[in-house]
Amino acid sequence: MAWLSLFVAGLLEVVWAFSMKQSAGFTRLVPSVVTAVAMVASFALLAFSMRQLPLGTAYTVWTGIGAVGAFIAGAAFLGEPLSPMRVTAAALIVAGLVLMKLSS
Repeated sequence: MAWLSLFVAGLLEVVWAFSMKQSAGFTRLVPSVVTAVAMVASFALLAFSMRQLPLGTAYTVWTGIGAVGAFIAGAAFLGEPLSPMRVTAAALIVAGLVLMKLSS
């Protein structure tokens, strides 16, 4: 259950990062509210996960899912560039997440 909660927390991190971008510096109401709600839910699920998972593992996986997810969302929905170096960097983050999971 801790790993599932952590995965959902990471996905919610992507949601709040994307909606924060859409909020235009918190000047648009709906994206600002989505950002706040997703942040609170993401932190709550992260905290729940940390009851059973080591701090370093939980936090690394949470931020990694958020970072790679935000990278994918930016490329897919905002037209951000997919250069070979950026894709390699994202792949290295995923490799680190896999290693972190295997070490737990």
